[in-house]
Amino acid sequence: GLEWPPERQIVVGICAMTKKSKSKPMTQILERLCKFEYITVVIMGEDIILNEPVENWPPCDCLISFHSKGFPLDKAVAYAKLCKPFLINDLDMQYYIQDRREVYRILQEEGIDLPRYAVLNRDPDRPEECNLVEGEDHVEVNGAVFPKPFVEKPVSAEDHNVYIYYPTSAGGGSQRLFRKIGSRSSVYSPESSVRKTGSYIYEEFMPTDGTDVKVYTVGPDYAHAEARKSPALDGKVERDSEGKEIRYPVMLTAMEKLVARKVCVAFKQTVCGFDLLRANGHSFVCDVNGFSFVKNSMKYYDDCAKILGNIIMRELAPQFHIPWSIPTEAEDIPIVPTTSGTMMELRCVIAVIRHGDRTPKQKMKMEVKHPRFFELFEKYDGYKTGKLKLKKPEQLQEVLDIARQLVVELGTHSDCEIEERKSKLEQLKSVLEMYGHFSGINRKVQLTYLPHGHPKAASEDEDLRRCKEPSPSLLLVLKWGGELTPAGRVQAEELGRAFRCMYPGGQGDYAGFPGCGLLRLHSTYRHDLKIYASDEGRVQMTAAAFAKGLLALEGELTPILVQMVKSANMNGLLDSDSDSLSSCQHRVKARLHEIMQKDAEFCEEDYEKLAPTGSASLLNSMTFIQNPVEICNQVFTLIENLTSQIRKRLEDPKSADLQLYHSETLELMLQRWSKLERDFRMKNGRYDISKIPDIYDCIKYDVQHNCALKLEGTAELFRLSKALADVIIPQEYGINKEEKLEIAIGFCLPLIKKIQLDLQRTHEDESVNKLHPLYSRGVLSPGRHVRTRLYFTSESHVHSLLSIFRYGGLLDENKDQQWKRAMDYLSAISELNYMTQIVIMLYEDNNKDPSSEERFHVELHFSPGVKGCEEDRNVPTGFGFRPASAEVRALRWARGRGLPCMGRAACGSAACPRGGTQGRSQRAPSAAGPRSTPSSNERGREQPLQHGVTALGLCAGAAGLGVGKGEVVGAGAGMGSRRGCPTHINELLLLLLCHLA
Repeated sequence: GLEWPPERQIVVGICAMTKKSKSKPMTQILERLCKFEYITVVIMGEDIILNEPVENWPPCDCLISFHSKGFPLDKAVAYAKLCKPFLINDLDMQYYIQDRREVYRILQEEGIDLPRYAVLNRDPDRPEECNLVEGEDHVEVNGAVFPKPFVEKPVSAEDHNVYIYYPTSAGGGSQRLFRKIGSRSSVYSPESSVRKTGSYIYEEFMPTDGTDVKVYTVGPDYAHAEARKSPALDGKVERDSEGKEIRYPVMLTAMEKLVARKVCVAFKQTVCGFDLLRANGHSFVCDVNGFSFVKNSMKYYDDCAKILGNIIMRELAPQFHIPWSIPTEAEDIPIVPTTSGTMMELRCVIAVIRHGDRTPKQKMKMEVKHPRFFELFEKYDGYKTGKLKLKKPEQLQEVLDIARQLVVELGTHSDCEIEERKSKLEQLKSVLEMYGHFSGINRKVQLTYLPHGHPKAASEDEDLRRCKEPSPSLLLVLKWGGELTPAGRVQAEELGRAFRCMYPGGQGDYAGFPGCGLLRLHSTYRHDLKIYASDEGRVQMTAAAFAKGLLALEGELTPILVQMVKSANMNGLLDSDSDSLSSCQHRVKARLHEIMQKDAEFCEEDYEKLAPTGSASLLNSMTFIQNPVEICNQVFTLIENLTSQIRKRLEDPKSADLQLYHSETLELMLQRWSKLERDFRMKNGRYDISKIPDIYDCIKYDVQHNCALKLEGTAELFRLSKALADVIIPQEYGINKEEKLEIAIGFCLPLIKKIQLDLQRTHEDESVNKLHPLYSRGVLSPGRHVRTRLYFTSESHVHSLLSIFRYGGLLDENKDQQWKRAMDYLSAISELNYMTQIVIMLYEDNNKDPSSEERFHVELHFSPGVKGCEEDRNVPTGFGFRPASAEVRALRWARGRGLPCMGRAACGSAACPRGGTQGRSQRAPSAAGPRSTPSSNERGREQPLQHGVTALGLCAGAAGLGVGKGEVVGAGAGMGSRRGCPTHINELLLLLLCHLA
């Protein structure tokens, strides 16, 4: 026989800086590459690369060479020309990769989606590319306008100082990104103006839910993707126990795989890393980094070496006469562990949450006729709808300018030729000047066109001057206050942290740090999280603070708000135009006024008129009030007393510059109360009942935050105004069931429809970000994900949604004991305080037949939010977060500790009069959902939280949170749980929608 000559080895040369060629990933991959029988690897030393001419470099057949800081790319190009090796990564294209302008040009030519951008070239030879106009909330680059938030990137890809600028409505300032230093990758800065030297790319900011996807190709057909926390979120780099940045493998969609292929081919880089932003259902490429390897993934090291070896052999084996055929391998089959036993899998969590503690909301109305106000109205298209809302800083500045001018003119004219009233103009001016800067979060001005002037003087504006001839005017309404307080931020963040306990792996001491299993970075892509908030500043900030606690983020709220919170002011999902009441609301308000103006004790007929639903808390308040006018008299006297005390304080030089809570002054506090004093008792001696919620709002705030003033009578004013408010606030949303439902539908129909969509089954949804199954051992069915939808809103939506659950015919309380208990609990709640939560949880049992009743399980949870200021022993105790499985053990636990028991569930910790929370359900113990144990309840009972809060069964969102001195975490109630097949889940809500259609 003929003997073949011994095959010569294929030499693969590695030409890169030592830091790269000796890195751990490179070492791991080259070790595996050497296992190919015919491949030999030669690493060129940095000394040779930098100091020797290319003629002296060792020869090779295949070259892996790439640029990094300090690398002589020109020499590598010369070497490739000389030796003509097979290039794994093209060298000429690496010049382009160093210039972000070229990268974007190539991406655009390839038809790859990228953010809308413009280039600002500060190049004396190209003056036409250097036009920059900067506004407060936008920049204009060569004619292209970029509203904030936008991104500013240096044109050199080597410069990692990328800045993101935030809009004033979110708090302004900028986030400065940089190459990771220790545990930081970005820092927040109050600076809001763009850089004035150097050339930059400006591009729109993509809202990505706070995660970035890094993609690593090895040839056009292989892409490994992983997610990491976006450096823009809070700048804190997540590291594991070994100090490496935490990343999670991700499944790419078919479209994204195509993008990876295009990037790899267009830039001629076999091994290529690039960044994807997933936003609004699309994927955008925002950066191409060229040669880069995945770190710490054994599977990737194996795959990468195998693919590179195959590419090299396929290209060079024929000319080396090496017998070689590409080994064909079956696609890796993803092995997905199934669920075991009857553990149910949590599929969906939906929560509707009221915002946190806020400053009192205030408003002032005035009729204006000055031409400058009409000009402003016209400038912003007010005539289109007859209404105008001004929130932007520059708009508020214009209103302030007009007010200042008119105040000056009024000073010079003693006669009444200028209609506007001086005191109101002064107030308009002082409120707009309040913080020294505008942030749309705290103030807004509304203008309404009145074709025939003010129809009749409103109660608070009796003294508006009457014109002889009715001429058109504008009604100006100034609203301010209502900002989230520091206490409100803490409440939201604490509740966010407690909320983690809802999820698998989330039980345990919530104040510590477990329970981040699923949540630490929800871009595990097993957790499909979206956070919506209405467009009010306090609601948005609450949502951001909650996200901060839930996902254990750090730092400022502005970047979290911009990245994580979606503003849902579309189609009234979470907003309501509170100024335009429905006819039903008008009827209800009129009846309320009529009943509450009665100067006599409530009789049987009044109880029927005012409390036809028989709500326990309402009946209690009416019993306490007895005679509404008498109580209003007492309230009015107490307010008069309060304002005179504040005036006395103001005269005292010691309290001249006294700082109240949240930088309010005594002067502002007096304005707040004097206005209520003026407005509450009308000229005809009757009371304006609609002011009661405002009075309660103000006194609740002062009792909680300004108790250091030691003003007399505040506790009594709180007690009386709360009793009145507990009747008026819930009844403004309807007195009888029919009205409650009609008004609730007006507020909540879009939200109910959205919740129904959220509950529909989600695992068919391919586009949702999922975790790669090979990497997700230890998670129940990893191909699936938990969908979380959090809706932050105001009191009106929470009242309405609760009305729908209570009166929408969901279940029959005469036939269903558990539902009756839940309804009794709701009936005893007097106030839906800050951070009230309504939570819906959907579980699935994969072992049951998909069409069976037993396949699904729905739970409703509710908590009335933070605890109030006063020690109210009548607060009802909830039945807690977890159903029957916990019940029996809880009972034993309570008896073991000598605690009283209520029915079948343990109640009340001995240490605390407010009572604990325990679960109730009529279902089998196994139906409780993932890892439901009472241990967290038990432990929670014994552990005081920071801020002097006692934790009561914070096993989940079934408990509300109170934060502040001596407040107590609210007891919650499970509103019941049901099983049913998919149709049944939706029937719950369909039932409601049919009832309400």
